[in-house]
Amino acid sequence: MAWEVLSIFGTIAFAISGAIVAMEEEYDIFGVYLLGVVTAFGGGAIRNLLIGVPVSALWEQEMFFQIALVSITIMFLFPQRLLRHWPLWGNFFDAIGLAAFAIQGALFAVKLNLPLSAAIVAAVLTGAGGGIVRDLLASRKPTVLRDEVYAAWAILIGLIIGLKLVTGDIGLYVLFVVMTALRIISYIRRWRLPFKKLRNP
Repeated sequence: MAWEVLSIFGTIAFAISGAIVAMEEEYDIFGVYLLGVVTAFGGGAIRNLLIGVPVSALWEQEMFFQIALVSITIMFLFPQRLLRHWPLWGNFFDAIGLAAFAIQGALFAVKLNLPLSAAIVAAVLTGAGGGIVRDLLASRKPTVLRDEVYAAWAILIGLIIGLKLVTGDIGLYVLFVVMTALRIISYIRRWRLPFKKLRNP
């Protein structure tokens, strides 16, 4: 049950996130739908390639494609005056998608009896892969490569699930809420990972 619920949350959140970025870049309606769908399913496709699951498995998720298309349509038709704070909304939905898909990816690896390292990689790629493709198509620096805390939350999720510290639907829901909140807080408070500048001030 948790798997399906998190998949729905992640699909809606990343589809909307991709649509928002496309509208920020003033893409036409085709670009909005393309970026929304790629954001929602890109991470899963990359994950499947690396852990040996056929990418064609994505085409079996017809319901999730329909959910993504409906979410993008609603966002495209949403009154513009209510979307004045697009960056904030975009990061909010991105946080939901990151947490939901990172958990889903880690669960996928654990279900296949893969090692801890695979659970971490699956969490990062599923949670951040779609966002990376989205940002590249929008000619932006991928969020996961910035100095802000982003992929670290997916790594933590992979560790927690890979070590089976959280089990059961309720535990997974709590983990989802906590990680979403941490990602939002890290964005609002501008938490940063260590980095080094090579350019002169």
